Amino acid sequence: MENGRSQTLMTALGFDPGAAQLYSRLLPLNGWPVVVVAATLSTSVDELKEEGTALIESGVICVSETLTVLSPTAVVAHMLERAATRAQDAHDHLLKISQSVPYVAGTAARLPAPIGEEHPIEGEVVTTEFTPETFERLVSATSGDMMWLRPAVTVHPSEMRFISVIEATIKSGRRCRGIYPVAALKHSPDVLRMRVEIGEEIRILPRVATHLMVVGSTHAMFPDPLGPVEQPMINVRQRGIVEVVTCYFEELWHRALPAAELEDLPSAERRLLLAELASGAQDEQIARRLGVSLRTVRRRVAELLEDLGATSRFEAGVEAARRAWL
Repeated sequence: MENGRSQTLMTALGFDPGAAQLYSRLLPLNGWPVVVVAATLSTSVDELKEEGTALIESGVICVSETLTVLSPTAVVAHMLERAATRAQDAHDHLLKISQSVPYVAGTAARLPAPIGEEHPIEGEVVTTEFTPETFERLVSATSGDMMWLRPAVTVHPSEMRFISVIEATIKSGRRCRGIYPVAALKHSPDVLRMRVEIGEEIRILPRVATHLMVVGSTHAMFPDPLGPVEQPMINVRQRGIVEVVTCYFEELWHRALPAAELEDLPSAERRLLLAELASGAQDEQIARRLGVSLRTVRRRVAELLEDLGATSRFEAGVEAARRAWL
């Protein structure tokens, strides 16, 4: 039974079925000499290392003179730590890039016409006021998919103009993806539903730290300094920086909750609560990020532990991963 649970846990953590099955076979052999492990599995040490490449590279197992295999609980903790580190590294890298933007020079992707009131800084780096008009010009002057981060969704007349441009963009065959904070589910649910209906792919996170927009492989726009204030925006047209910003977005997209769960708000909030608990966030932090009271957070945590049959938050994380809730 333990092997079956471990295999389910490993696939929930993103390992393919082959790696999950190998992990289940190796788990009871933890601490054995590697030559004995190989013989027990009717294989050679080199073949064992080759078959276990994914587990070795992720740090789940170590094949030296003896075999070391992390327990299922340790695996969850290890993978959560790796994911948190990658996300933080990506954010730190983006922050450094934004600070160095004024010094960037090189060959830029040129627009056929200016987008709004632009003020040259150096080569391919300009500042611009971000309005529905400048957004429409940007869309018409470029190609490729579009992606954005929005720390907040405000309901005002210009929002409909943005939505109209996005709808036309999607109809032309371009993919549009957006990441929003969970607070938007409560404050602007109609706007999000409208965006989903026109074809925008939406995912949500407990919080979104900064405005950001990427267009294809040619444009990245974000405020300086990074944060929730969207004016003015720096428009960077330097491929290397655009690639870094795109990697940051993709990392957040992988961690975010799909919009398919927007119709089931209680379920969505529960999964976001699990993600916060798994990251080690304190109740006060969770309350701020989810936009609820501290008392509500503590009540929901207690209900979650009961639903999962867990006696601790860490145990809840392990069980949630086993059930593929994370």
